[in-house]
Amino acid sequence: MKILKAEFIKSAVWPPQYPLPTMPDIAFVGRSNVGKSSLINALVGRKNLAKTSNTPGRTQLINFFSINEKFFFVDLPGYGFAKVSRSVKKDWGDMIESYLRERQNLALIILILDIRRDPSEDDLALQNWLEHYRIPYLSILTKSDKLSNNQAISRRRLIEKALGPTASKNAILFSSKDMTGKEVLWQLIEKHLATLENIQSDDSQHQDD
Repeated sequence: MKILKAEFIKSAVWPPQYPLPTMPDIAFVGRSNVGKSSLINALVGRKNLAKTSNTPGRTQLINFFSINEKFFFVDLPGYGFAKVSRSVKKDWGDMIESYLRERQNLALIILILDIRRDPSEDDLALQNWLEHYRIPYLSILTKSDKLSNNQAISRRRLIEKALGPTASKNAILFSSKDMTGKEVLWQLIEKHLATLENIQSDDSQHQDD
């Protein structure tokens, strides 16, 4: 996809603060320090659209970005970072769950996992939540450049096994360093948005009939 315009819209905590649901949301979610912001920046070809930090748990708000004025990228707060207080953890969990449950224009979740780490209880709980509510998602394994090709393939198989038979198969290897997986991920996002547009068009025609 050619990125003509990518801009930060606003940060939010609770649903009344979200931008109006005028375009589909593509939301990025994963553990703290898994590389969400770097992935977003790599996809749009910008260095600092989404703010990156070496400090895990720095993103504590839901950040909305308009892409080509056709859809939103949504950077959700990272979860599972041990060095924050219990109350902060709860706030983050409530914030993420409220977004996933109430955002009507949520089209797709990009579930991000560090290829070097086994899925955590938080990762599996989120996956189960998405499947329970039938929210479509793609599994992305970041930091693939840290491993050899054989190591990356082996780790992908182990992670897919841990995610279980109902999970999105063929998890995508991704690296914001060498752009591995960028084209594949964009193709899947575009395909999903096109399918969604066709469904909405059919629904509109039925209503007119």
